[in-house]
Amino acid sequence: MIKKTFFGVWFRAILVIICRVILIILSSSVYHTFIVVEILLNSIVFQQKLAKILNQINYVLISAVTIVFQIFSKKTIMMNPLMQWLLRFLVSLLAIIVYPLTYLLNLRRNRKCPPPRNPILFKSATTLAMMIRNKQITSEDVVRAYIERCKEVNPYLNAIVEPRYEIAIREAKSIDKMISSNDRSTEMLEKEFPLLGVPMTVKESIAVEGMSNDSGTVHPYRKPATKDAEIVRLARAAGAIPIAVTNAPQLCMNWETYNNVTGLTMNPYDQKRTAGGSSGGESVLIAAAASVIGVGSDIAGSLRLPPMFNGIFGHKPTPRLLSTEGHVPDCLDPDFDEYFTLGPITRYAEDLTLLLKVLRQPTGPEVPLEKPVDLTRLKYYYMDGDGGYVLNKIGPDVRKAIDKAKAYINSTYNLEVQKLQIENIQHMWEISVRVLFKIKHVRNIYTDPKEREQLISMWPVVLKKLLGMSDHNLTCVAYGPAQKFFDSLPDRYYKKLLSIFEQIKRDIANALSDNAVLFFPTYPNPAHLHYRIFYKFLDCGYLTIFNALGLPSTNCPLGLTDNGLPVGMQIVSNRCNDHLTIAVAKEFEKAFGGWVPPNKEVFESVKTA
Repeated sequence: MIKKTFFGVWFRAILVIICRVILIILSSSVYHTFIVVEILLNSIVFQQKLAKILNQINYVLISAVTIVFQIFSKKTIMMNPLMQWLLRFLVSLLAIIVYPLTYLLNLRRNRKCPPPRNPILFKSATTLAMMIRNKQITSEDVVRAYIERCKEVNPYLNAIVEPRYEIAIREAKSIDKMISSNDRSTEMLEKEFPLLGVPMTVKESIAVEGMSNDSGTVHPYRKPATKDAEIVRLARAAGAIPIAVTNAPQLCMNWETYNNVTGLTMNPYDQKRTAGGSSGGESVLIAAAASVIGVGSDIAGSLRLPPMFNGIFGHKPTPRLLSTEGHVPDCLDPDFDEYFTLGPITRYAEDLTLLLKVLRQPTGPEVPLEKPVDLTRLKYYYMDGDGGYVLNKIGPDVRKAIDKAKAYINSTYNLEVQKLQIENIQHMWEISVRVLFKIKHVRNIYTDPKEREQLISMWPVVLKKLLGMSDHNLTCVAYGPAQKFFDSLPDRYYKKLLSIFEQIKRDIANALSDNAVLFFPTYPNPAHLHYRIFYKFLDCGYLTIFNALGLPSTNCPLGLTDNGLPVGMQIVSNRCNDHLTIAVAKEFEKAFGGWVPPNKEVFESVKTA
């Protein structure tokens, strides 16, 4: 674990002082206000004048509220453009505080993550499994190579919560012994153990027996997982070897990978930049070639945003294709799995198919993962965003990447990538937020430990955070009041919203059918500085739209910007057509090179010298 920097400690201390000064001023103001009010109320003359004024104010307010409510309830189903723009403007005001502070906090984060050198680290999991089966390399050699790489890069990244290096080496030796002593053919081994001897990493929120499963939450004592999550069980049954669990924000409730247990995870391409979240630890290890495959989770873009910021592949599958059992937090709502998924994160596109075939649950939807895809017969669509005013428009780097992908399809297959027009799509940010907050009984810091469906009082927790006395992260503290706010909105409004949502879903399903893909931005810009998500979080609507719609989506890397930062886009298909998005991602990997090692120029300069 990386120790807190001087700036980190200084920043926290300043925040605590500011909060306490504000509270003192507020309490003093309230006290003196009460004194003044009491003096005035004891004046008979003032009481008579006050009564007349209050009656007039009361009449005006009631009339105004009634008129506004009637207008909104009868004519306005969704936020209009002015309201969307105003929301974005108000949130962007946070940049006045966050922007300079984040600049100062990141001044000293300038160490370069060393690039990979071992040839083993440049092979896909599919290739490594084949080589291990054919006795061209031992599992022990592969596992040791990745363990050494983890030890080399983790001081730069702070991505590992808990390693299991010694156990992993013992498991690798056992696999090597099994391969050398049995007479099964390589075909039989491939069928029975498609991941035989291949190391992997797992997001801490997904249970690995005996390993940390606290999901970034401070506990008075260690609470290791008592058994593997279902997808981890399937991976290990296929021969995979977990070597570590990786960092995530507390309860996965942030797009920045930070918590008060392990700390901040950094981007291997630039320490000043965010790793994304919540699968940030997993993504940076894979991008730094310290892991070849891994698994993460996604309810608001966590299988796509971190892979985009780190230049690798991440796939949000069709809902219920993979089991979500063994994840923290879990949820009692039966509709949870309609929006929340676990999925693969890889450095090479071909490994997405391999992992999905291994991890899919028998009772899941029928997805033809092995079906050949003729790219010349597909329809290709693109969108620059949802067309609303809440999200920031895509920047030049992302636009250039998407234009490059469109031009490739046009020049290679003589097919035009058409702009997709969907009625009311500009309201999808609001719809996705409302739909996701409608999910009930997600485990959070306010969940009553004795009565799972009940919540403890929120305001003591909020007050402790304001006083700097809480171990919980800000986003986890804010979740409860936000949930209360959305629960207080009238059901009549939500029903109208759902009718618009159903129309959007039908139109997109009809457009994509079973033979089309959609190019859509993952995020408007490459990775920003740490903590700037606090005024850019609205832009995660580029991701949540597909959680709400329940569509499979693959983040596909499309190279580096002029500043050396990864850039990519989402490839989206209709439900149960995951094989289409992955096939197109494989094609772009061949065309544009896919993953690019971080700080490659450092390695090349050393070789030249």
